[in-house]
Amino acid sequence: MSEYCCIAPDVKLGTNVKLSKFINLYGCEVGDNTKIGAFVEIQKNAKVGNNCKISSHTFICEGVTIEDGVFIGHEVAFINDIYPRATAGSGELQEQGQDWSVETTLVKKGASIGSGATILARVTIGENAMVGAGAVVTRDVPDNTIVAGNPARVLRKIAQAAGA
Repeated sequence: MSEYCCIAPDVKLGTNVKLSKFINLYGCEVGDNTKIGAFVEIQKNAKVGNNCKISSHTFICEGVTIEDGVFIGHEVAFINDIYPRATAGSGELQEQGQDWSVETTLVKKGASIGSGATILARVTIGENAMVGAGAVVTRDVPDNTIVAGNPARVLRKIAQAAGA
């Protein structure tokens, strides 16, 4: 691995994974034939499926599962805390598991997320759904649906699923 990549020994990489420079992967799983762009971080207990494309400057935090064939645009950010705070009531820095819990997010097979989108915790993005660039996804996105805006709203259904 390149001196410009930080790949922890506990990372599970599938076959034929393409990694750019300046990435940070630890405790995660990345499926076969997936491509990860520069300046991407994927945290522990996150899962990325087979045949995905994760574009540069994207942050995939703990609790996120991305199924097969998903496209993630540039600078997409996932959130795993519903009420983020730096400190607990005592004034000490919060500790995961003690002061806050990781919330999950699921991106289903064939979905596409546009550049600059923010995906909040406890959200499911449906199969073949499309999230517009810059959208803030605050609730579930149905299968085969296009959403955009802040907060993301349904624009329309996709007439035919991608690749069909």
